[in-house]
Order: sequence, then C-alpha cells, then structure tokens
Amino acid sequence: MLADLARVLGLWRAQSGWLLAGIVVSVASALLGIALLALAGQGIAAALGGAALSGGVVFLLLRPLVLLRPAARWAERMVTHAATFRALADTRIWFFRRLAERLPAGIGLGRSGDLLGRLVADVDALDGLYLRGLVPVLSALAIVLAGAALLADAPLLAAAVALPLALALLLPLVLAPGAARAATAAAMAQGRLRAAAVDPLLGVEDVLAANGERAAVAALAAEGRALARAQRGLGWRAAWAGALGGLLVQAALLGALAWGLAAGAGGAALAVLGLFLAVAAAETLGLLPRAGIALAGAAAGARRLFELADAPPPVAEPAQPAAEPAGHAIRIEDLHFAWSPDRPPVFRGLDLDIPEGTRLALLGPSGIGKSSLAALLLKLAAPQAGRITLGGVDIADLPAETVRRRIACLTQDARLFDDSIAANLRIAAPLAPEAALWRALDRAGIGEMVRALPEGLETRCGEAGARFSGGQARRLALARVLLSAAPVLVLDEPTAGLDAETERAFLETLEGVTAGRTAILITHRLVGVERPTRVLRLAGGQALPAAG
Repeated sequence: MLADLARVLGLWRAQSGWLLAGIVVSVASALLGIALLALAGQGIAAALGGAALSGGVVFLLLRPLVLLRPAARWAERMVTHAATFRALADTRIWFFRRLAERLPAGIGLGRSGDLLGRLVADVDALDGLYLRGLVPVLSALAIVLAGAALLADAPLLAAAVALPLALALLLPLVLAPGAARAATAAAMAQGRLRAAAVDPLLGVEDVLAANGERAAVAALAAEGRALARAQRGLGWRAAWAGALGGLLVQAALLGALAWGLAAGAGGAALAVLGLFLAVAAAETLGLLPRAGIALAGAAAGARRLFELADAPPPVAEPAQPAAEPAGHAIRIEDLHFAWSPDRPPVFRGLDLDIPEGTRLALLGPSGIGKSSLAALLLKLAAPQAGRITLGGVDIADLPAETVRRRIACLTQDARLFDDSIAANLRIAAPLAPEAALWRALDRAGIGEMVRALPEGLETRCGEAGARFSGGQARRLALARVLLSAAPVLVLDEPTAGLDAETERAFLETLEGVTAGRTAILITHRLVGVERPTRVLRLAGGQALPAAG
C-alpha cells in the first residue's frame, strides 16, 4: 500500500509547489486555531485571577486572531483543493497516455465501463492521499507539537493531553492496512458495476432486439448488491475509526480536567489552557481515523490504475531509434504473426513489396488477416518473426509516431467524436488552418454539405457521428485522413456498412483523392471503380496474385 501511495506522490512532482503551499497554509490555519483557543483559555484564567496576562491584553490579541482564523481556513480550502485538482488532472493525463501506449488497437478484451471507472472514480479516490490524508495528518502533528510546547511547564498535564492526541495521530497507519482490503473490494465491485451498466448501453439495440434487458437489469442489480456489501464493510470500519478518534480526543479533555482537579486552584490556569488545547485539536484530530480509510481508498484506486498502466505495451518503442527514412516504400519479409500464442497464426512467412506510388488492392474474406496487416503496418501489433521495412528501415527501429506520420489509415469503423467537425478533422493535424480543413472536406466530397449547415465547421458530430448518415460520416473520416501529409494511405474496408450506390460514390472519390500517394485498399471484393495497379489475395497466410 505504502509503495503505491509513494508512487502516486512521485507522479505529482510537477505540482509539488502547490502541494507544499497547501500543507503550509493548512498547518498555519491549525496553529492559528490553537493560538485562538489558547488565548481564550488565558483570558478565562485571567478572569479567575490566575493567569499571567491581563484580560485586556488577551482581548487585544484575540481581535486579530478572530479575523485571521476564518481567512486562514478559506485560504486552506482554496489552496489545498487547487493543489488536489491539479494533481488529479496530471494523473488522468498520465494514465490516458499509458493506456494509449498499451491499448493502441482499442479496448479489446477489456470492459469499457470498468476502464471508465478507473479513469474517473479511481483517480478521484486519490484525493484521499493528499486532501484527506497528508494534510490533516500534518496539521494534527503541528497541533500536538504546539500543545506539548505550550504545556511544557507541566509535564504531567502535557502527557495527559498530548499522549491521547499522539495516539490519534497513529490511527491512520494502524487502520489503513485492514481498511485497504475492504477498499480494494469496494473499488473492484464499483468497476464491475460500471461495466454492468455501461456495456449493455453501448449495445442497447442488440440487447433490446434479443429481449435481453431483464438479464442486463438482473446483472446490474447483482453488481449493485455486491458493491453495497463492500461499501458497508468499509463504512463499518470508518464508523469504528471515527468513534475511536473521538474517544481519544475525549481522553485528552478528561486528562486535562483530571490534572486541574488534582492541582487545585494553583493549576487552574494551565488546566484551562489544556482543556482549550484539547478542544482546538478535536476538529482536526477527529478526522484522522477517517484519514486512514481515505488512504486505504487512495491505495486501492492507485493499485487499479497501476495494474493497467504497468501492463507491457504490445509494441515496445526502440531504445535507440533509427534515423527517419527518406523514402516510404514498404517491404514485408518472411512475416509470421499470431495475435496470441493460443490463437492460430494469421501469417506464415508473408512476403510483400509495395513500392512508392503503388495502388494495391488486397482482397480476402473476413478473418483472413487483412485488418491484421493494417495493424502491423501501423505498429499497433508486432510480428513474432520477420520484419516490415519503411524506406528500407525496419519499423521496429522507428518510433510509432514516425511510422504513423508516414502511414495514415481509414478504418471500417473510423470514429467521429462528440465534438465539432473542425475538432474531429484536426485530430490528424492539430494546427491545420481553416482553409486546409475546407480543402480536405472538398476533396472528400462533403464540403458543400458542411457549408450548408448553420454552424458550418463548428457543427457537433454527436456521439459516434450520430448527427450524420453512414456515408457522410465516412467522408468526414476520409477528410481527416486526407488532412494528414502521410505519403501512404491504408484503407481498411472503408466502405463497410454502406449501400451499393454510396459505396461506389465513395470509392470513386477515393480514386481521385489518393492520387500521388501509395494506397493500400484492404477489402473483401472490388466493385469495378477502384482501378488498382496491383491486386493480391490473402490466403493461407500468404499474399497471392488474384485470379483473373
């Protein structure tokens, strides 16, 4: 647990200034609270005639503290929350980048609901490390040390007050390991619940068509009950922890009171000071037992994040990248590939030359390896043997970014995101000016349609491009590919799901806009408008000349 939390702090190094500022402000606010109640205790003692400071002097000192204390609390909340939000934002970006490296071909066998839970809920749980863990613990430590210093003239009183408070300081460390198991169970249950809720919604049409809503609801209810059980276990621990923390604070109060009764009138002033110090500590120290639960929850969330983030990437980046090649001819030599050891091989010694400017049509039925070849060319997967060269350089020696800058792909399920048309296009070229966007749209044959929209380029596409028809969405995706300067275009079943008329029109557009680039059309059949310079058929893990 501690190793996971320490690693999270390492991820937050860029926000160390904000994090330290939050701790300083929080400690200052806690000490102001101590000073305020200590002076109030002195004032009461003065009224009883047994304090060193007169009531008037105490009153003058109290006035600025009464104003400073709320200001310090406000500053504490603002700075600590700002530090937390910045740290969590950095964590999400880090986690997203790690996922992008490890899931380049998509979620695959993962569950999107659980993945969403890790990206949102598990990252949010990390605020327990700083906001509900480190900050209250360090503030409480400052309170205990300040209280012991103020009561140094009466060692027994200092021990009676400080010892229970010091024990409260240890509660997070004592309670966290046991709570970690319950927090892990709750985090896992929450991930399963999210998956049970999100996965049927992603395929809601199929669920409804198969009358599967009852089964989906039953699965969701079962996961909800499992989460409730896990959260009850965590809540039970939190309740006992809170009660134990309250008992320790009460023990400090009773210790000060008992010392005052034993000391008599001569110790009234110090006894009152001890009581007020215990009261001042109650607010912060009362949170400490729950800090242990928060630390456990943060550790559980961190463990789930690191579980995915530490998975080996499917294609390792080269330790010493080769220089970027001048050309972009592609050569595949003796390629052997299977998606996993327990699955049949896709390619067995595949050899293929694709000179610059080639217009290759690669045919074959579903499952023969056409999309696998596209994944290999884009470094979304790596062969078990053989090699692929780009401009004479093995792509294994090139960074993935370099390869994908040279090879762009239009897939059969090219996705439009719920953002503007302009933002969807600029995924391929983030700095592209508006004129370049219009040129790409016009070349893809959809510029006039976009111009007719009231909001033009700022029109939102809707989730998965729901705002547009299948043919329109495919042309927008084509415009995005054309915006890239990549000299090689891989077109992986680009007309899948389109009707015959739309398919022919789209392929005619492709024929014109891919001129001057290497084009690899991966499809199960030709419709007669493609005019490739070379046609091959995939069969038995080999690329063979297509018959007549």
